[in-house]
Amino acid sequence: MKNKKLYFIIVPIILLLVILAILKSKGVLRKDQSLKVNTEQVTRRTIIQTVSANGRIQPAKEVKITPYISGEVVELWVREGDQVKSGDLLAKIDPEIYLSNYERMEAGLQSQRANLSNTKARLLQTKAQFTSSKLSFDRNEKLWQEKVISDSDYETALAQYEVAKAEVLASEEAVKAAEFQVTSAEASLREAKENLTKTAIFAPADGTISRLTVEKGERVAGASQFSAGTEMMRIANLDLMEALVKVSENDIVRVNLGDTSLIEIDAYLNRKFKGIVTEIATSAETTTATTDQVINFEVKISILKDSYLDLLDSEKPWASPFRPGMSTTVDIQTKTEYNTLTVPIQAVTTRSDSTGKSIEARIDHDMNKEKDKNSIKINTEITEYVFVFQNDSAKMIEVNTGIQDNTHIQILNGLEEEQEVISGPYRAVSRTLKNGDKVKKVPKEKLFE
Repeated sequence: MKNKKLYFIIVPIILLLVILAILKSKGVLRKDQSLKVNTEQVTRRTIIQTVSANGRIQPAKEVKITPYISGEVVELWVREGDQVKSGDLLAKIDPEIYLSNYERMEAGLQSQRANLSNTKARLLQTKAQFTSSKLSFDRNEKLWQEKVISDSDYETALAQYEVAKAEVLASEEAVKAAEFQVTSAEASLREAKENLTKTAIFAPADGTISRLTVEKGERVAGASQFSAGTEMMRIANLDLMEALVKVSENDIVRVNLGDTSLIEIDAYLNRKFKGIVTEIATSAETTTATTDQVINFEVKISILKDSYLDLLDSEKPWASPFRPGMSTTVDIQTKTEYNTLTVPIQAVTTRSDSTGKSIEARIDHDMNKEKDKNSIKINTEITEYVFVFQNDSAKMIEVNTGIQDNTHIQILNGLEEEQEVISGPYRAVSRTLKNGDKVKKVPKEKLFE
């Protein structure tokens, strides 16, 4: 009885072990070794290549007001934010010293004019004396030829004639010198008058006082060839604003005049404004960050008014909703491809090392070769690949790519529409996945379960 019970226990166990062995040998119980991946289809879409840059908002037209003369600001008739018209009086610099200088120059001019008059009168006098000396000389010369007077009398008459002639020439030169002095005095008077006039500062153009840096009672320095002078204020046309951004040297070659742009301003979240590239700097701006030099080029982008009409104040249509100095981020749209084949950016790999060079390692085991048996071949040309999901495996295909946006890249050749490419996980696509590897397609959220 005991043996019979033992038989009924052992036999099922043995049968179970045999069944498990058979299942295992057939691979039924083996753990699935396929790599979990997610895929996306090759689709046609519009790709817009962009260059991103940061900068600030500024008026497209802004005039800096700097005095021509130095002195104390005795009157100031504007405040920051005021609207002004061309020719409006803005400020006044103490004119006393310039008024005194003008009066002094005016007196000097009158003195030089009086001197000119005296010199001209002297010229008339010497001309009269010359005429008399010439008549006397002519008579004496005739008498001398007739042997009526002596040689000494003739020579005396000749000397008087030459002296009179020289005095006329001297008087004429004195008149010219006096005229030059009058001209110089007139120029000095005009300069003094101009300086006196410049004590009053007028608006050179219509606009808004966007910046005011002085107060009544402050002293300002006039502009000269050695100094820019004191900036008193700025007048800006706030009706037309632009973004001034800095584009890196690697991206500037792709930016062209007329490129459209999407402009984000920190003050207006979740809002993008439209713009057009109007200026591109030809000279670089170099800044030093720690030990590295950063080279950028300034680009000006005019903000299209149509993109912010809803932000304008109906009572102040001239007032822009943007203020000079606001931070901005710009996406310059440099190139667009319509209805082109695309895949996710992360689906394209170069199998690159840290230096960015594609490396093909080839171990040569031929002992008869002259070179080392473990030779490595370096290929500096970068080749791009994608892995196509096909029959539960990954097929590596070489592709040529074009432009890209933030999420997708253009495929020029190598793929067809509606093919499935492996887009994740990133490490697998970029490093570990090989041609022919078994893969299992799963939803993106289940990749790492």
